[in-house]
Amino acid sequence: MAARAWLKTNQVGGMGISQLCMNSVVYAVNQQLPGPTVEVSEGDTLVVHVVNASPYPISIHWHGIFQLQSGWADGANMITQCPIQPFAKFTYVFSVTGQEGTLWWHAHASMLRATIYGALIIKPRSGYPFPPPHAEIPILLGEWWNRNVDDVENDGLLTGLGPAMSDAFTINGSPGDQAPCGGAGMFQVEVESGKTYLLRIINAAVNAELFFRVAGHAFTVVAADASYINPHPTDVIVVAPGQTVDALMDAAAAPGRYYMAARAFESKTVPAPPPFDTTTATAVLRYKGVPDYDSSAPAAMPALPPYTDVVTAARFYWSLIGLVRPGDPVIPRTVDYSLVVAFGVEQAPCAPDQTRCQGFSVLASMNRHSFRFPEKVSLLEALFRGVPNVYSEDFPGWPAAPATTKATSVRKVNFNDVVEVVLQNEGYSRALGTENHPIHLHGFNFFVLAQGLGRFDPRMRSTYNLENPQVRNTVAVPAGGWAVIRFTANNPGMWFMHCHLDAHLPAGLAMVFEVLNGPAPNLLPPPPADYPKCH
Repeated sequence: MAARAWLKTNQVGGMGISQLCMNSVVYAVNQQLPGPTVEVSEGDTLVVHVVNASPYPISIHWHGIFQLQSGWADGANMITQCPIQPFAKFTYVFSVTGQEGTLWWHAHASMLRATIYGALIIKPRSGYPFPPPHAEIPILLGEWWNRNVDDVENDGLLTGLGPAMSDAFTINGSPGDQAPCGGAGMFQVEVESGKTYLLRIINAAVNAELFFRVAGHAFTVVAADASYINPHPTDVIVVAPGQTVDALMDAAAAPGRYYMAARAFESKTVPAPPPFDTTTATAVLRYKGVPDYDSSAPAAMPALPPYTDVVTAARFYWSLIGLVRPGDPVIPRTVDYSLVVAFGVEQAPCAPDQTRCQGFSVLASMNRHSFRFPEKVSLLEALFRGVPNVYSEDFPGWPAAPATTKATSVRKVNFNDVVEVVLQNEGYSRALGTENHPIHLHGFNFFVLAQGLGRFDPRMRSTYNLENPQVRNTVAVPAGGWAVIRFTANNPGMWFMHCHLDAHLPAGLAMVFEVLNGPAPNLLPPPPADYPKCH
């Protein structure tokens, strides 16, 4: 019998915080920023009681968890559940099967995930495929606004241009002492000379890919998105929103204080990109026996890549290959269902409800279908109960439409179909250009068979890595480029595929896979008794 990991009630509510020389109230879980770390072992069943004591509808997504036959617990707002209404509650119950490594959880309703997030660590039952570290250090990279983030998002919807840029980045909830305000807090961690540490790095930022370095230290990447990587040496980590990276770090420098630092990787391909957050988040790595602060010996600062260093970013993203172990899922050689999904953003006329829109708004789409969220029932409940007129099953398998339409459309596939998707990152608007988009698929891991710049050519299939590709749940598709992913649809339900830049989700950069029931026991079970109501 699998072990059971029971968690106490987790309450979403207001929390007073002093950040960047301002006193603010943010919404967080259990008065913590980041929220509590969830640590389980492979095979455990997780039971999470969520009480919504905030004024906002909330859902919690367990990012990267397969949710095998527990799709009701995926937490995708209006896809697998209606949100938990203010002062209501819901219990998420799911098993962690066949997974180990670093994942995370976050709010999946509006921009509230800017403060409602935390680490989800799955320990292996049979040990790591690398020497065990002396200690493990979660590093959650975040993004901070001095304003209420719900107001920031609403303003972005009214202008049609998306949310304003953040005021700072954070490491484990604090911007550090390089922030524009001297009163900022800073995370510190102590290490011992000669020891090896496992950094569990999570990009929980809302709209920014990030470079991360530690002065005087190098890394060996051993996992990404809770899948093992053939050990990859590097001195810089690049991580997109939604992604995780596990990296070993030897404490082999001279005893002292060293900055950890993170700042934006800005990939937009326009001559004059809009303003973006140019702050640098810092934390301190301090060797045992070294004072917390010494004005005569300040901490060493790493040299971070330039904001627009696409070469460094591509080299990191594309250099990772999977670590193949006996018993790991094999790469299916036969494909049952092939799609080309072109996606991007474009200019569109102002909508009537965009009362502060001037000239144009931003519209995003996949295969020229701009995703529109249902309003009265989640897609999963509509599927299970046969509710009509909630969605259509006509999401196109290729980018043939001449113009973009708003639609709640899904793509139906059979149980156990092997699905291959060419993700083509388009520049629909010269003024808006294109950028690196982190595309996240709920409910599955996928093999990243190939990626490149320009337009995908079918002849590139000869370059696919069918031996040891990296395995991900979120892939950073390069600006003006493409990536090919392949997965087995072995989990009945409604599974969201979307850009993890939150600015693009309300604009429509998403689609859904409808995976049909298989033979028993591969059936979608009924919803739980406390399944949230929409209103």
